Amino acid sequence: MTQSIRVPAARAPDDAVRLRLDPHPGRTTILDGAWWPRSTDAVAELPRLVEALAGQRGDITHVLLNSTDWDLPHPRRADAGTRSVRLGWYTSQPPGLITVISGFGAGRFDLLVVPPGTSQASADTVSAAAADPADKRHAPELIAQLAHAD
Repeated sequence: MTQSIRVPAARAPDDAVRLRLDPHPGRTTILDGAWWPRSTDAVAELPRLVEALAGQRGDITHVLLNSTDWDLPHPRRADAGTRSVRLGWYTSQPPGLITVISGFGAGRFDLLVVPPGTSQASADTVSAAAADPADKRHAPELIAQLAHAD
């Protein structure tokens, strides 16, 4: 059986997606930006991310996630507006990282997932690092930095 999740039709103004992307995406970077979800509930969070990314990076077709970073259920698809996105849940995906595929494999980008309980200051710091093409740290290194900051 295939499970899907749907994005709610109406959202409060404070419900905006907290997303910071490298303004000049390229495959020479380690990370292409950061996403700071409000919870570890993929059912609530992923559709909003997909909608936000589609406006900036094209049609999103797949999202790969670390299954231990997120609460159950782990649906196979996320419906966001008129889009249906395949989700892959892996324990081999590094913690704190999601990989987003757009255009049927034509575009791939990796985002740091800032844990929901992170302070604003710490989230801003690691999000800026993740979106900086000169910063060569991987997601686990930035997540470890948060453990020492908060």
